[in-house]
Amino acid sequence: MTVTFTRRALREVTVTFFINMATLLSSLNSNVLTLTLNRPARANSFNFEMNNELRAALENADKDPQVRCVVITGAGKVFSAGQDITEMKQGADISYREHLEKTYNPLILQIRKMGKPVVAAVNGPCAGAAFGVALACDIRIAHSRAYFVVGFSGIALAPDSGVSLLLPTHIGLGRAQEYFYSNKPISAALGYQWGMVNQVGGFNFEALVKRAAENLSAGPQVAFALGKQAFNRAVIPNLEEVLNFEGILQEQAGKSEEHKEGVAAFLGKRIPKFK
Repeated sequence: MTVTFTRRALREVTVTFFINMATLLSSLNSNVLTLTLNRPARANSFNFEMNNELRAALENADKDPQVRCVVITGAGKVFSAGQDITEMKQGADISYREHLEKTYNPLILQIRKMGKPVVAAVNGPCAGAAFGVALACDIRIAHSRAYFVVGFSGIALAPDSGVSLLLPTHIGLGRAQEYFYSNKPISAALGYQWGMVNQVGGFNFEALVKRAAENLSAGPQVAFALGKQAFNRAVIPNLEEVLNFEGILQEQAGKSEEHKEGVAAFLGKRIPKFK
């Protein structure tokens, strides 16, 4: 661990701790832990390493009394493109259900069960499994350039990472199905209009995130934790069951000829021809 003093931090007499991992950047400032997805060359797409590092960082944050709020964001101008398809296809006979059980299912549950507030600072495009991660967070603050893409149908997969439950919870079943089928982007402004996004910012995006996170870190932590449990019980009590069922469906979709064509088209940068 190294201690870095930024110019702004020096003016405010604030110490920021930076922990640099291979695919995740972590900084603690004024009881707010910022976790930055850091694979910019791959649009911050998730590989096994980044997924594991994020889960470990969240687990440590939940136990650390210095951390009172967590912010998840992406390096550069992209939040995350979701799962790294190239990495997935390195294993010829990979089980999608097994993959989800080891990666996104526990990650989504971890965010929802975490007693501390978790903010998704969506600084740019957000797609696929990363969309599920953002939806699992308690609050979403989006940059005006950001947009959300369900993504799965583009490579002939079913929704996973809790998207099948969390997206219709925020925007309604009809809209969720439309944007899954069409794969059209949901702009930050439209997400805000529908209640999926809490705040939208442009030049003031970082200030919005900082203000929201600091306000949450100053709040009653026990009450926040209990309130989150109440919302989980009242609105998404079947989340774990849904995640398991998504894995079953994804296992079927992953073995289809349509999925093979979708992946081939994605890697070949062409439009898929589904028959």
